[in-house]
Amino acid sequence: MIVYVLLCWILPFGRCRACSGTGTRTTLLLRRVTFCRRCKGTGLRLRIGRRIYNTVHDARAQADAAARAKTRETTR
Repeated sequence: MIVYVLLCWILPFGRCRACSGTGTRTTLLLRRVTFCRRCKGTGLRLRIGRRIYNTVHDARAQADAAARAKTRETTR
């Protein structure tokens, strides 16, 4: 668990599973090479642990901002 948390902190991006990290895919009908829609051609995706961290961090930042605004209103 701790190793995965450190991995998400140090390397937040992993290889895209849809294109195996290449950023390209071949279409089924014409066998034409196109950019991967899942990773938008970068070959990288944000790890699940990092998504969870970002969500919790944003929620806490919003709660702190609301609390600061509330204390500002009560001191006036």
